[in-house]
Amino acid sequence: MLTKDYYFDLPAELIAQEPSERRGEDRLLLLDRKDGSFSDFMMEDFPSLIPSDSVIVVNNSKVRKARVYGTAESGGVVEFLFLSPESDGAWKCMVTKTKRQKEGKRFAFMDKEGNKRAEAVIVRENDDSTRSVMFTEAIDESFFDRCGHVPLPPYIKREDSFSDETRYQTVYAKNPGSVAAPTAGLHFTPALMDKVRGEGVPIYEVTLHVGAGTFLPVRTENVEDHHMHTEHYSITKETAEALNKAKRDGKRILAVGTTSVRTLESAADMDGVIRRLTGDTDIFIRPGYSFRFVDDLLTNFHTPESTLLMLVSALAGKDLIFSAYSHAIEKRYRFFSYGDAMYIRS
Repeated sequence: MLTKDYYFDLPAELIAQEPSERRGEDRLLLLDRKDGSFSDFMMEDFPSLIPSDSVIVVNNSKVRKARVYGTAESGGVVEFLFLSPESDGAWKCMVTKTKRQKEGKRFAFMDKEGNKRAEAVIVRENDDSTRSVMFTEAIDESFFDRCGHVPLPPYIKREDSFSDETRYQTVYAKNPGSVAAPTAGLHFTPALMDKVRGEGVPIYEVTLHVGAGTFLPVRTENVEDHHMHTEHYSITKETAEALNKAKRDGKRILAVGTTSVRTLESAADMDGVIRRLTGDTDIFIRPGYSFRFVDDLLTNFHTPESTLLMLVSALAGKDLIFSAYSHAIEKRYRFFSYGDAMYIRS
C-alpha cells in the first residue's frame, strides 16, 4: 500500500482559515455505507440522521495553549510546542530551529505583558528531534494560560486570535493535555447535544490527549513503514461498563472524531470488549484493519496522504471515501480543522 495512493488535489481556498460565524452552523455530508450514497445536510440535521439504536462517544480532552515563545540568553526567540510532561519532571517539546537547540541551552518565558514567568534548560536532545526541557521551578496550567498561544495547525495561515481560545475547543472539553483539538467535536453546541439526547441517543465521554503527530504527514513510501505517534487515553470504569453493555445489546457505536475511534479500538480486546481503561496507544488504523468496537463516525475532512484519511478509508473503503471527497470538493465544502463535517453511517 503506497502513501501516494492517498493523495488528492484540494483547492487552497477550501482549507478553512476561520471557524463558521456561529458554532454548529456547518455543512454535513452524510456518507451511507449501505448503498454508497452521499447526501448534503447541515449539522443541525445531525440528530435526525442518527439511528435510534446508536450511542455516541466523544473525546473530552482540552486543548492546552501549548505554543510558547522562549527567549535564549543570546536574545534569539524560539517557538516551543509543549507536548507532554515526562517522568523526571521535564517537558517534551517540539522546537523551531531544532539543530541549534542543544543540551544546556537556557530560555526565559514571558507572559503576554512581557513579564518573565519561568526559566528552563534543555536537558535532552531526543531521537525524534524533540527536546526535553526542565524548568527551574515546577509549572502548572497557569503557565500556559499566561504565556501560551492556541496551537493552531500549520495549514491555518494566521496567528491565533482571542476567539480561537473558545472556538478551537469543544464545548465539553474538560481534561487539559491536547496540542490539537479533536476537531469533529467542534461542531457541537449544548443545544445540539440536548437535541441528540432528546432523540434518545446517549452521549459518553472518553479522553485521548491529541499529540503533535496529528499534524505530521506520512513520509514513508509504503504506508506499512509509517510509525504512529503515541497518545495517552483514559476511560472511566462507569463509561466502559455502559459502552460494553451497549455493544452487547447490539447498539451502534458512533464515535465523534478519529481520536475517539483510536481510544475505543485501543481499549477493546479482540472480542470487542473494553478492558483497558488507560494506556498509551500508537494504533495505526488503515485499510485492512478489522474494527473491534466502532461502527459509525462523525469526522471532518482530512489532509491528503494523512493517517486520518487512511483511518476513514479503513472504515468506509478508500474508493467510497475518495468519491465522497470529490463530491465535497465539487460542492465547495470547507476542509480540515475549522471545516465542515462528514457522517459515515453503516
